[in-house]
Amino acid sequence: MYTKRVCGCCGALRPRYKRLVDNIFPEDPEDGLVKANMEKLTFYALSAPEKLDRIGAYLSERLSRDVARHRYGYVCIAMEALDQLLMACHCQSINLFVESFLKMVRKLLEADKPNLQILGTNSFVKFANIEEDTPSYHRSYDFFVSRFSEMCHSNYEDPDIRTKIRMAGIKGLQGVVRKTVNDELQANIWDPQHMDKIVPSLLFNLQSGEGTESRSPSPLQASEKERESPAKLTERCFRELLGRAAYGNIKNAVTPVLMHLDNHSLWEGKTFAVRCFKIIMYSIQSQHSHLVIQQLLGHVDANSKSSATVRAGIVEVLLEAAGIAASGSVGPTVLEVFNTLLRHLRLSVDYELTGSYNCTNIGTKIIKEHEERQLQEAVIRTIGSFANTLPTYQRSEVMLFIMGKIPIPGIHAVEVLETGKLSTYLMFLIDRHNNLPKFSTIFIISDISVLKLKVDKCSRQDNLFMKKHAQHLYRHIYLCSKEQSSVQPHFEKLYSLLALISMELANEEVVVDLIRVALALQDLALSSEEMLPVYSRCAVHALSSAYLNLISQLTTVPAFCQHVHEVIEMRQKESPCLLPEDVFIENPKIPKTLEKLEGELLFQQAKITEVLGGSGYNTERLATPYVPQFTDEDRLSKRKSVGETISLQVEVESRNSPEKEERTPAEEITFETLKNAIVDSVGMEEQEKEHRRQVVEKFQKAPFEEIAAHCGARATMLQSKLNQIFEITIRPPPSPSGTITSSYGQTQSRSVPVYEMKFPDLCVY
Repeated sequence: MYTKRVCGCCGALRPRYKRLVDNIFPEDPEDGLVKANMEKLTFYALSAPEKLDRIGAYLSERLSRDVARHRYGYVCIAMEALDQLLMACHCQSINLFVESFLKMVRKLLEADKPNLQILGTNSFVKFANIEEDTPSYHRSYDFFVSRFSEMCHSNYEDPDIRTKIRMAGIKGLQGVVRKTVNDELQANIWDPQHMDKIVPSLLFNLQSGEGTESRSPSPLQASEKERESPAKLTERCFRELLGRAAYGNIKNAVTPVLMHLDNHSLWEGKTFAVRCFKIIMYSIQSQHSHLVIQQLLGHVDANSKSSATVRAGIVEVLLEAAGIAASGSVGPTVLEVFNTLLRHLRLSVDYELTGSYNCTNIGTKIIKEHEERQLQEAVIRTIGSFANTLPTYQRSEVMLFIMGKIPIPGIHAVEVLETGKLSTYLMFLIDRHNNLPKFSTIFIISDISVLKLKVDKCSRQDNLFMKKHAQHLYRHIYLCSKEQSSVQPHFEKLYSLLALISMELANEEVVVDLIRVALALQDLALSSEEMLPVYSRCAVHALSSAYLNLISQLTTVPAFCQHVHEVIEMRQKESPCLLPEDVFIENPKIPKTLEKLEGELLFQQAKITEVLGGSGYNTERLATPYVPQFTDEDRLSKRKSVGETISLQVEVESRNSPEKEERTPAEEITFETLKNAIVDSVGMEEQEKEHRRQVVEKFQKAPFEEIAAHCGARATMLQSKLNQIFEITIRPPPSPSGTITSSYGQTQSRSVPVYEMKFPDLCVY
């Protein structure tokens, strides 16, 4: 009896908050939390918030003891009480209570029992959804990021329990993001140390459910279990994470995705990689889309020595991402996309021709031609898809940019192959009404109405574009036709390009020029000076006839159509090898030699000029044979052969060497001198007039290569002069004893007084 009174007395002396905490636990844990006593504890915590931290510490102590004794029923009651107190209390002293709460959650997550891990995760998720009134300066979530990421990779034997643990890990990561992403006082969740754990964990679960995605029923038919699969939950969490990413955080969120796809060889399958970046592009804020495109472009560059299948996979992903970004904001990346893809096209063509390339880690790597070609096709599709999303004004800019990348054929086989690829790019950019598939093969069609072509009036932007840059396109077509190595696909691309220009970019002046180009192609095939093989001559004739047949029907001038029809009929009877039906087939029907062609087998420029002149076309322009024209950009470009570059350097160096200073310096042909040569100024002195006359005469009579060399040599000459100055100013003073010869036979100069030095002209004022 005495003992009982003593115990009762001791119990009465215990702090009230402890008694209130003890009273929420029933004798039998199966009965659950004592709700009436829980209400008393909550009221006390609200009335005396300074006791909240002690309540939390005591609950934590009890929970640790119950976990150690495997009294899991009481553990659940303690966590339920903590959850209710968190939901009810938002006072300034909440931080210390939260520390006790997180300590208990950590204890549960460290336990070996899956049920305790899931219980702790659920409590953490409830806590993550609470908006706290007071900031925390010292709270850390590093452990929770690591532990939840580890749970996402759970390999528990029981598949159902494994799924529950993984889903708990995903929910935990989602909770960490929600709790920290908008709290500037917390450790930055976007730091690589956290993103490198969170993102791969999400991708692992997204990939794990990929095989069952296609077999799952529709959301309306799916059971609750199927709707809450790890893959579905992961996708929601991943989208939420990306949707919260600010401008400066996009890179840290996307980089782990790239690394995960690299480390697990997921570019080659393409399906999962494309799915990942579709989620990314549709989840981030649209104004940040260009940042993702830039990272993909950089990753293409970083994998320039990877296998063609890997590069093709990245390009396919870029295709999808760029298409989505173009509908929002692509920022400054429009030309960067094209520039990067063109650069990798050149690499791919180089690899295809050489058959191998050097790789730092594994030495020489042998390539597979068909894989490189698949990569090249992927590049073409990407260019086409992206170009189709651009507005008209940007298409014109991109066309100009790509034309600046087109090499002049005739220098190297690589450039011939690349030229064909670039022609494809231009077609994608020009094709505004999806007419390209109708011109994929070269053929003679008697009535083009069956093609159901879509034609609109040429826009003002396109008119301006053609006025400035049409000659570049014409020259590209003409020079590509001259290539002796051209085969059927090249001619088909040229035909498609001619047809699309006629459909999309043609006004009356363009139509006239295109007809002149077609007639020039006929003259090219007739010329004996070009030394074209028989196949190339027949192919050029066939290309010219097919295009004139098309353009004559587009102009709807009956006499023009009649003349073209008569020539084609005569060729069908006398020389079918001049028509596409006999040339552009699997086994071309080409004679061993091509006899001299004349008369009714040829399209007559005079006849075409006459019939079109009667319909209002410019007869003077029609009567002038087409000759390729070179623009200022061509003269200033770097598309010279190695031999031309070396000879230019030798010439410039010889003109500016110190040993030949007594020679008269060559006259520079610059823009200013040309401008002055054509400006008629009254009252100029006779000497200046004579000087200008000589400049103009030199410009008119000198070969183009010489003029281009002079224009491009200006910078080289300046650098040569600077090098001479630097050599004089930075070398140590020579021996005063004069010129001496070293033991190696090298000559050294003696010191020379300043007044005897010969300075370059640039140093003399």
